[in-house]
Amino acid sequence: MDLQEKLEKFLREYYDSELRKAVNDEKALVVDFSVLDRFDPLTADELLEQPERVLAIFNAAAASVVNADERVNVRVRNLPESRNIRIRNLRAVHLNRLWTISATIRGASEVKPQIYEAVFECPDCKAKISVQQSGKIVQKPSMCECGRRGDFSLVEKKMFDVRWLKAQEPFEVTSGEQPGEIGATLKEDLTTPRMQKKTDPGSNLTIVGILKEVPKHIKGKLGTNMDMILEANHVETSQVEFEELEITPEDEQRIKEMASDPNIYDMLRASIAPGIYGFEEIKDSVVLQLFGGQVHILPDGSRVRGNIHILITGDPGTGKTQMLKLVSAAVPRGRYVSGTGASGAGLTATVTKNEALGTWMLEAGALILCNKGLIAIDEFDKMNRDDQIAMHEATSVETVSIAKASIVATLPAQTAVLAGANPKLGRFDPFLSIGEQIQIPETLLSRFDLKFALKDRPDRAIDEQLASHIITSRTNPQAIEPAVNMRLLRKYIAYAKQINKMELSDEAAQMLKNFYVDMRNRYATAEKSAVSITLRQYEALIRLAEASSRVRLDTVVRVQDAERAIRLMMASLMQLGYDMETQTFDVDRLEGGVTSNKRTRMNRVLKILEDLQKDYKEVAIDDLKAEAENQGIEDADRIIEELDKLGLIMHPKPGFIRKI
Repeated sequence: MDLQEKLEKFLREYYDSELRKAVNDEKALVVDFSVLDRFDPLTADELLEQPERVLAIFNAAAASVVNADERVNVRVRNLPESRNIRIRNLRAVHLNRLWTISATIRGASEVKPQIYEAVFECPDCKAKISVQQSGKIVQKPSMCECGRRGDFSLVEKKMFDVRWLKAQEPFEVTSGEQPGEIGATLKEDLTTPRMQKKTDPGSNLTIVGILKEVPKHIKGKLGTNMDMILEANHVETSQVEFEELEITPEDEQRIKEMASDPNIYDMLRASIAPGIYGFEEIKDSVVLQLFGGQVHILPDGSRVRGNIHILITGDPGTGKTQMLKLVSAAVPRGRYVSGTGASGAGLTATVTKNEALGTWMLEAGALILCNKGLIAIDEFDKMNRDDQIAMHEATSVETVSIAKASIVATLPAQTAVLAGANPKLGRFDPFLSIGEQIQIPETLLSRFDLKFALKDRPDRAIDEQLASHIITSRTNPQAIEPAVNMRLLRKYIAYAKQINKMELSDEAAQMLKNFYVDMRNRYATAEKSAVSITLRQYEALIRLAEASSRVRLDTVVRVQDAERAIRLMMASLMQLGYDMETQTFDVDRLEGGVTSNKRTRMNRVLKILEDLQKDYKEVAIDDLKAEAENQGIEDADRIIEELDKLGLIMHPKPGFIRKI
């Protein structure tokens, strides 16, 4: 019995109905390798070692079984464990054999047609000559059966669709290493619109394919160095997310016990960067960020994000970088990047030229690759302003849109952002707004739900405790072990994230509403008229309360969750949103805008300038400063400088100004 007969027998016995359904639906037949291995181990081994020849016979056998004129593709999945290989471990000895790789798709080209068979006609005898095509240039027949040589006319060509992917090793297997990369080609039914969506940049895939060499040409001549590419035979998604973690019944029992413990929040806080002393509110907030709120899809189709974004600023040496690195390691699709080495294209998406196909392809950045995970961005203020602006869409509606070089796409970026930034003047000044100290656009600052400042202030009691904590961590490291180890914490978060529907209790909703309304109207009748909180903070409160409820594995947001959310919001407002001079909460201090106090003084200076201009067309700066000081405005120099930056005044000649 030859190989084709064996495979026909196998298909009739095990896949007869599936094969006929696949042909009727114009799809490929997916064969489980383990089933073939049980049927005939020798044929299964031959498939692994000579996949191109065996798959061609497999396709012919499938067409023969159903009497199909067209080719029927057979796809193979579930290869043995010994055939799973890391991209970085692929070598020349693996060429022309069947392998399975796990990969994150970093870039993808558009789907393009490719000729796989060309039919030529002989001008003399009119015979049809069929030539299989494999390279970049159409291969013509060298001679006809009638003996004619020379040029032949192309009369027919058969084509299939092809897509080129750039695959990279997933984050989970490349800790501390440069991830391996390889190109992959998808053909025919692997490029359908449904499969195209599954293989877009940012997707995690398990690819079964044949490793092939790609020749490199130097000045038109074949070089000795070759590239490698994986010709995909079967593709399936393998999103490495929280739900991919294996949770045993023992783990589930332990998680439920922890969730019912009234001290669970203290335990989780103690598990976040235990080597860093203090900063309880920040650690509490990071815990809630890891668990996340609930995504809400409104009736009109708009989407309210559930991810919580946190910005940490403060004095040098307070542990920002260490905290960011530890938190990013706590989630499966977490990633740490530094703002000094991150660009807008590296974070969001970019378009590059694919030399192999001669087309443009879309490459996903870190925010897309961390989809449904967390990204920690250190030195956030050191990023270029253009790169920061590129993050606006990702941090609000959680998508990244790109329109470059004929590629128009919108990619998912459902990623929680934990950012760290340093003040421009070295140390954090509580008397200045955050926008005056950190080079981040106000519009981007407002997208962070919570903002905190790590302050290094001399305090004998705290300094003694901190020094003792450091000595303990050096002499007795076991004393600062996390209350919940990292493995169990990841499983706990994964289990909690399975809750996909949450309700806000009436009591909790009323508490959050009262807090928002009271804060909004706290200074409504005062002359200062500062706005202490906005709708963005109100939405953040609901997200925090939902995350607090998720920690307890509760589907109902209760009063204690609302209280915890309000406490953390107040801690953030007290640190960065409290105006020491006027002793009021001012959201403009928190979001980097012009504070109400400064706005009032600027308006007063403009009013003085306007009054002086009634007598003089141009007003001497010294006269304006003197009048401002008479009316109790001390920092007139600084206010005049701010007005100049905003374009509200002009200098007609040196030493004089006028209102525009």
